[in-house]
Amino acid sequence: MVTAEKQILKIAILGAGAWGSALAKLASYQEHHINIWSRRLVDLPSNNANHNINISQDLAAVLADADLVVSAVSMAGVTATAQRLQNIGLSEHTVIVTATKGLDLQTSQTPSQIWQKFFPQHSVVVLSGPNLSEEINQGLPAATVVASNNAEACNIVQKVFASCRFRVYTSDDPLGTELGGTLKNVIAIATGVCDGLNLGNNAKSALLTRALTEIIRVGKHLGGKTETFFGLSGLGDMLTTCNSILSRNYRVGYGLAAGKSLEQILQELNGTAEGVNTTNVVINIAKRENILVPIAWQVYQLLNEQITAEQAVLALMERDLKPEFMRDE
Repeated sequence: MVTAEKQILKIAILGAGAWGSALAKLASYQEHHINIWSRRLVDLPSNNANHNINISQDLAAVLADADLVVSAVSMAGVTATAQRLQNIGLSEHTVIVTATKGLDLQTSQTPSQIWQKFFPQHSVVVLSGPNLSEEINQGLPAATVVASNNAEACNIVQKVFASCRFRVYTSDDPLGTELGGTLKNVIAIATGVCDGLNLGNNAKSALLTRALTEIIRVGKHLGGKTETFFGLSGLGDMLTTCNSILSRNYRVGYGLAAGKSLEQILQELNGTAEGVNTTNVVINIAKRENILVPIAWQVYQLLNEQITAEQAVLALMERDLKPEFMRDE
């Protein structure tokens, strides 16, 4: 494996969408050699024109001698992409970075768990945080977390992406880091509904506060560390995603509150709203593991046209009274 010392690396980025392009731009600040793989031929954003970034549909060529492979594909494409890479093969030293937020519908696994299953001998690093790709592409300051069970791999990825525009922290809790960024997408849908119905700041603050409790409850049950969910990849990501019209998940909730169908909303989005699939997986997990998820349950029913947005709000407000803090939370 390459060392964490400053050097020019060869980086393969899988996915030429908004997030993949943003990650390419961040890595380009350190003058690394970057090859982006796209399933279809696309043009590089004009603001990347002066950087050492190339794009190709030839996956094998993009992967050749890569020091880092950064996966920025949608959740639905993770397993198929990992399978393709396994068939092609990776260099022994290659570090895999996953920047996808979601859960697999069939297995309930996170992206890092899928990548580790296909590449058990490689280090896998999770990158997650309050990172709206549009703001990053504008050069606005941001911060993120890279997490892995391998500290050296974490340090390598930290140095690749860190710059005066992008502050990168490390963590030894990859699962918690991943779950924070994943579960908050469900809450972003709920927050979009809250704002779409003009329920006010009091309601929104209450929703976000109780949502954090729900995220921690689920995240701890699945193996994440409590403190991780109070950090950038948990609370930080939730605050960003739940307060920005740039968030596709937020726009799903906002559209539902306006009476649009989910199908119509998804057609209008420029990209994937991972929170829709994640909600379905979370409810499956909650039922199987007997985890209390009142907010996710209302989002699930709303997405599946079982209730209206107004009924979802009423159901949350009419829940049994209880103390704010309970021992099982």
